Amino acid sequence: MLRNPLEDWGSALWRVALVAVLGALVGLFVGHLWWGIAGSLAIELVRQLANLNNFLDWLHHRNRRDPPDSSGSWGDAVSLVSRLHRRKQFHKQRLLQMFRELRRSTASMPDGVVALNADREILWFNRRTAELLGLRRKLDFGISLASLVRVPEFASYLGKGDFSESLRVHPRIGEPTCLEFQGVPYGERQLFLLVRDVTRQEQLETMRKDFVANASHELRSPLTVIAGYLDTLSHESELPHELRAPIQEMRRQSERMTAIVSDLLELSRLESTSEPMVGQSIDVATLLTDLRRDLLARDGTKHEIIVSIESPARIVGDAGQVHSAFWNLVDNASKYAPAGGKIMLRWWVDELGGHFAVSDTGPGISPEHLPRLTERFYRVDPSRARDLGGSGLGLAIVRHVLQRHGAELNIQSEEGRGSAFTCHFSRARLKS
Repeated sequence: MLRNPLEDWGSALWRVALVAVLGALVGLFVGHLWWGIAGSLAIELVRQLANLNNFLDWLHHRNRRDPPDSSGSWGDAVSLVSRLHRRKQFHKQRLLQMFRELRRSTASMPDGVVALNADREILWFNRRTAELLGLRRKLDFGISLASLVRVPEFASYLGKGDFSESLRVHPRIGEPTCLEFQGVPYGERQLFLLVRDVTRQEQLETMRKDFVANASHELRSPLTVIAGYLDTLSHESELPHELRAPIQEMRRQSERMTAIVSDLLELSRLESTSEPMVGQSIDVATLLTDLRRDLLARDGTKHEIIVSIESPARIVGDAGQVHSAFWNLVDNASKYAPAGGKIMLRWWVDELGGHFAVSDTGPGISPEHLPRLTERFYRVDPSRARDLGGSGLGLAIVRHVLQRHGAELNIQSEEGRGSAFTCHFSRARLKS
């Protein structure tokens, strides 16, 4: 047990005093008092230097030597160092064990993990990362990852600082391999980068898109023929009365199928490229006026349509796509707003950018449905949607159009109080 430092000092002083007294007695005996005191203190100093030398030698070779057999303060120092050494060894073994467990666990992961410093240089990576990116252990530590994965989009992704979304790239030109990167910031500007091989998913997605596009294109011609014959039959004066209702229902369903095919082709066209849209200047005020006129021409005075234009700012983009997105929102509101209800189209600009909102006084939407509204064919009330003739693709088209224009869709709704769909455009998309 270690003693109190004050006790150590007191004991050391008493020891020096005792040595001095013994030296004085020897000096008196031989007739040289001060020589006796100096000689005894010199002997004590040599003893302390020997203890110090043994202590330092043990510190340098403590893994091969036993601790020196010392008493007093030197014994306490040896005991304290021994305790600290054992504690250090314990924590060292514990850290080594944890590190081995971490290496074993990361080596068994199906995805790659690479740790990057603030300069996006490699600190560590697991075995799967080496397989996916062709990294070499030890040789590539400290190397910038962007210089090893030479894809411009990847370098931009590492440098932007926003890792809320993942990035898919083909790291090697001419090969079908597709990798998905997801950044996870930690510490002081450090980054964990998760790497997944999504080649199979990419191929399946491409096959799905091609199938939808081809099937939709092939269905358009026969549907046009069917719709033409049904239209001719519906105007036939000699058509039996009992066949008129079925013919009208067939016309309605063929029109619905034609709308679905058109929407699928539009989605396929939007998904065919992920490049941001440049486009031209779009007069939003004129666009909203046209939307109101088209809705009145179709629905008459069924709804009260209010247009509020609070800014002359224009949107830079594809006029056809923006018109399609806005019309889908307006058409959606007209389908669900009850007769006599209100539909409001509003355009305004603030410090965050430009905003187009379509609000209605319809039945509203339950909160659990809101996150899935922009999915293809998702319907809150399938039976009602079929009665209204909706394709279930309108909001999916809106989402894709807005993504191509760097915009976002926000949906707010409350059951019994209506809904509001707002498109948020950044200031970079606005033009005075």
